This record gives sequence, structure tokens and C-alpha cells, in this order.
Amino acid sequence: MTALTEFLNGSSYTLLAVTFGSYFLCTYVQMRFHLKHYNAYLGSIILVVAFLALFKLDYDKYYSATQAITMLLTPATVCLAVPLYQQLSALKENWKAVIGGIVAGIVATMGAVLVLCIAFGLTHAQYVGLLPKSVTLAISLGIVQELGGDVTLLISSLIITGTLGNIFAPMLCRLMHITEPVAKGVATGATSHAMGTVTALEMGPVEGAMSSLSVAVAGILSVTGVSVFANFY
Repeated sequence: MTALTEFLNGSSYTLLAVTFGSYFLCTYVQMRFHLKHYNAYLGSIILVVAFLALFKLDYDKYYSATQAITMLLTPATVCLAVPLYQQLSALKENWKAVIGGIVAGIVATMGAVLVLCIAFGLTHAQYVGLLPKSVTLAISLGIVQELGGDVTLLISSLIITGTLGNIFAPMLCRLMHITEPVAKGVATGATSHAMGTVTALEMGPVEGAMSSLSVAVAGILSVTGVSVFANFY
């Protein structure tokens, strides 16, 4: 086991293969058995964590080995503009509601973080790390690093927020009787970034386009929003 652990720690390609393999396996299971409430993202995260724990692998080495995946986040986010272009007419007809929904989502998210951090007595660095938890990593990482926030907490909160949005967004829309495609897309994208947008794309083309727009606009507005809210605690 020790020799295998040393080999895995020193092999970037193996760790990349484990990451991709876990995701493709979980996606295959979801599609093969038509599991509506099973989430491939969450499943792949559990598999990777279990793999690291089983072989006692160093997380820093795993993180370094998988930096190639992180580098793809920015171009992947830009690609979200494609469905928006395809649904440009829907944006023109509802631009006031879209902008209003995105702003409301940002204020509600950061306001909730402020209240919870006060209630649980978190540090300022932890507070700043949590503020952009609903913003895509390509944007939120730079904000948090500049303001001296907790980057590790940011990444953890991004994963949790995106995963929960990916799993529960359709369910919450049904529960709250939200049927308007634009509203569903804006709500999903403004609160659960790119991972939620994947679910929005599955809901429909309009939902996906509005969610893509919300990810981009929420990211831009959050640069100012986080800077302002960071002074409140």
C-alpha cells in the first residue's frame, strides 16, 4: 500500500484519470438507471474523497496534479454565452426582470452570509471567503484573494452551493410553483453558479440561457457587492 501511495502521489496523470473516471462513472450510472434524484457531481466528489482517504494521498499534491481542470473553468464559463445568444429575444423582452432578479439574488445571498457569520462568530477572513459562494470560481477566487479571505472555505462553499443548487433547483421551483422559464433560470444561475446552470439547461433552453446570463452578470456585480459587504463585519 505504501509503494502504491507513493506512486499515486507522484503521478499527475493517474490522479487526473481518477478525477475524470469518477465523474464519467457517476454520469453513466445516472443515465443508465434513469435516477432522477441522483447527482453525478456529488457522487464523483464522494468517490474522489474516498479514493484519497483509502490510499492516504496528500491533498496538496492532488490539487496540484488537477490544476489543468481548474484552468478550464474560465473558458467553460465563457461557453455559457452560447445558449444566451440563442435566446437573445427572451432577454430583450424581460431584461428588467432579469437584472432585478440577479441583484435581488446577490443581496439576499450576501445578507444571509452576514447574518449567519454574526450568529456563529466567524472570523473576518471566513466571512469574506463565504460572501461570493454563489459566484463562479473564475471570478470569486480573485475577489477573495484580493480581500484576504479564506480561499479554502470559499472553494468548499462553492462546491456545496453548486451541488445543492444542481440537486434541488427543479424541486424548489415545483414546490414554490415557479413555472416561468425566465424566473427559473435567473434564480438558479444567480444562486448556484455554473453547476446550477447545468440543471437549468436540462430544464429547458430559456432556463439555461437565463441561468448562463445570471452567472456572468452576478459575477461582475459581485466584485462590487463583496467589496461593500466586506466592510459590514
